Amino acid sequence: MRYEEALDYLSRFINYEKKMTEQYAPEKMDPGRPGRLLQLFGDPQRQFPSIHIAGSKGKGSVAAMSAAALHAAGLRVGLYTSPHLQDFRERIRVLTADDAEGMIPREIVAALVARLQEVAPAVPGLTWFELVTALGFLYFAEAGVDVAVVEVGLGGRLDATNVLVPLVSVITRLELEHTALLGNTLAEIAAEKGGIIKEGVPLVSAPQAEEAVACLEAIAAERRAPFTLAGREWQATGQAAAGLDADQQITVTTSPVPAVIPPGTTFTLRLLGEHQQENALVALATLAEIHQHFPELSLAAMREGLSAVHWPGRLQLLHRAPALVVDGAHTPQGARRLAEALQALHPQGRLWLVVGVTADKDVRAVLQPLLAQATGIFATQADHPRAATAEEVAGVIAQLGYDAQPLPTVCAALEAAWALAAAGDLICATGSLFVAADLLNCWEKLQSTMLKREWDATEGSRDRV
Repeated sequence: MRYEEALDYLSRFINYEKKMTEQYAPEKMDPGRPGRLLQLFGDPQRQFPSIHIAGSKGKGSVAAMSAAALHAAGLRVGLYTSPHLQDFRERIRVLTADDAEGMIPREIVAALVARLQEVAPAVPGLTWFELVTALGFLYFAEAGVDVAVVEVGLGGRLDATNVLVPLVSVITRLELEHTALLGNTLAEIAAEKGGIIKEGVPLVSAPQAEEAVACLEAIAAERRAPFTLAGREWQATGQAAAGLDADQQITVTTSPVPAVIPPGTTFTLRLLGEHQQENALVALATLAEIHQHFPELSLAAMREGLSAVHWPGRLQLLHRAPALVVDGAHTPQGARRLAEALQALHPQGRLWLVVGVTADKDVRAVLQPLLAQATGIFATQADHPRAATAEEVAGVIAQLGYDAQPLPTVCAALEAAWALAAAGDLICATGSLFVAADLLNCWEKLQSTMLKREWDATEGSRDRV
């Protein structure tokens, strides 16, 4: 089997990232099915220790920070995240001393999918994500990872990754998202996300609304899982970045394990946006929880990891003049945090907004926080079956009292914004990770044509990142 054939085989199975399930229930998302598949391979998920991360916002960033710190400690680290932005292999990584990116090799994807193909008929109803999860866990076991950092795909209770019994369970900030599937209140969503909490396994949570905390505490108590809440047991102060090119910092002020992370310790964060200070505190609480298993995970390694982590599509700066950032904000709270970050990081100059949203989101609530700052708005549609059309997005923007130019692709929308932006302006492409993926996929080609056009017109060039 070749790599392309492996991806084609996987694509024959239902993919709820592309077509959202109408029902989040055991009869639709059988929680026993991933385990039955993995059992045919000797339960590879039991062959490595893990960190298991659920949540509405920030789980990818917390995963990336945790993995980066463990890698800086010299460990061989598996990292399983979703969705991918440019390359399927982004989902499954093994970070090593020789390869800090660590994407699974194409030939290994092909070989492992061939093995999955042999046994898949014995497990009826398998989904794309269940097979990909099995692929990742097989790879981690056979690559001999010291630890794996695993992000939940959807929800938690019924997710394919919930076959893990990790060293620590983590729940990042919860929001009202996928309400048709996960529930209409934060307590209901917390119950679904809290489904990853295992008997006796410590739980670390980001700060949450009271109703979510109460739900998580009840589940943790029932399962005798020690519960640590960032913002309560762990506290920190932050120093925001002074601009798009600057780093930010957090200083831990309260630590329940001062021998591991003493109060007063400052960490530099490469990722932009003050919301990453919260994610960093959650990552530090998580790392402190597993420190007893990995004594090489020193304070220096944690500092190095957090200062080095790079996470594409999350307030990622692609160009300086005009400033171009791409961010995958796709929830109302995520959009509010993005709006605050843009105002803080780039208070001068005009904002040009390129925005597309998936149709299953609350399009109005996602868009509203961003529109007031914008000089010009370009509504667009990601190349994804769940995306709302550019005209639909523009229509919602009109209902909110703003004008938007609909353009059929993210690349076309970016070119339109670029043509109007001055050197001191900011262009932000956002609304979903699928918008971020489209922009990153076309950026190399676009920047060469756009910058060449400007060079020809001005006999100069703009700075590149």
